[in-house]
Amino acid sequence: MAVADSLSNNTADANHEMNPSDTFPMIDTIIEQYRDTGGALIPVLQSTQNLLGYLPKESLQYISRALKIPYSEVTGVVTFYSFFSTVPRGKHVIRVCLGTACYVRGGKDVLETFSRELGIKVGETSEDRQFSLEIGRCFGACGLAPVVMIDEDVHQRVKPTKIRELLVPYRNGEES
Repeated sequence: MAVADSLSNNTADANHEMNPSDTFPMIDTIIEQYRDTGGALIPVLQSTQNLLGYLPKESLQYISRALKIPYSEVTGVVTFYSFFSTVPRGKHVIRVCLGTACYVRGGKDVLETFSRELGIKVGETSEDRQFSLEIGRCFGACGLAPVVMIDEDVHQRVKPTKIRELLVPYRNGEES
């Protein structure tokens, strides 16, 4: 993933999206790093997503041709792993756990409150590209349910009444 990090000066941001074909030379650099590695597809996809913020269809087709892997196999991997996204994500990705413990302790209410507060549904990104809302399935903190992850930050025992307050540092750019 170092290649994508070193290319981050060219990364698309919330205000300007790159044309996927403009990124093919950068994707070539990523592919070269992993070409002789068994199982190169996943690290190539990860690095490409780090570069672009998501995996557009044109990039997946390009990776398929470059690695000589059927397009159906590439899209199968992308749709199987929840880490990958084929739509632009917001600056902050919110994942609400709906595993058994979190669901029983109010996870669904937490999810509905995030949806109302942000004006988006699960799988969507806010119009300002600040937030994306997703469902998680067990973050391994069942005793602290309901649990929410915002980016890499884990928030425990989240209450619907505290969600607006929870979002303040992310809206103001003060997140950890």
